[in-house]
Amino acid sequence: MNGYCYILECADGSYYVGSTVDLERRFSEHQMGLGAAYTRRRRPVRLVWYENFPRIDAAYVREKQIQNWGRAKRKALIEGRTAELPLLARNYVERFAEE
Repeated sequence: MNGYCYILECADGSYYVGSTVDLERRFSEHQMGLGAAYTRRRRPVRLVWYENFPRIDAAYVREKQIQNWGRAKRKALIEGRTAELPLLARNYVERFAEE
């Protein structure tokens, strides 16, 4: 079963990362306040990025990966600046800030 990993931008400018098998339905749920409690309090939301996977479990793994990223790295992904992603890793930045 296909799956999607997605990022929503909330009304307060924060990002919400999720995964689903039906992106249109899940987005509608978030908009109507039926999605996660996080987005319910921060509506309206806007879909700013998504990725399609052949299996939902792969989408879930990607969701968990992105949830561990900082805001700058998520924004780079949304904007398609994928070459910058390794440089925006928290450990990479901290490691070179100490030198």
